[in-house]
Amino acid sequence: MKKIIKLLMITLVFSMVAACATTSDVENIQSQIDGLNSKVSQASTDAANAQSTAADAAARAEAAEAAANRAAQYAQDANSKLDSGFRRSMMK
Repeated sequence: MKKIIKLLMITLVFSMVAACATTSDVENIQSQIDGLNSKVSQASTDAANAQSTAADAAARAEAAEAAANRAAQYAQDANSKLDSGFRRSMMK
């Protein structure tokens, strides 16, 4: 008899726990999950766009650095030529 009462009590507890999760609760949680999935998808898209933009910016920065280095080299060459011409004129 005691075993039957224990089994009935356990069954009652499980049925009460199972009854707590109604269909509307499950639908509410599912809608929250769907909302979170869309936000994660959007965040992933935004991250991919940001990565692409960063790669483009890095490439442009490299090109700008190369142009600046060429300009510095041209300026140094011009300065050397002017200095050489000045020294020759001073020798006369």
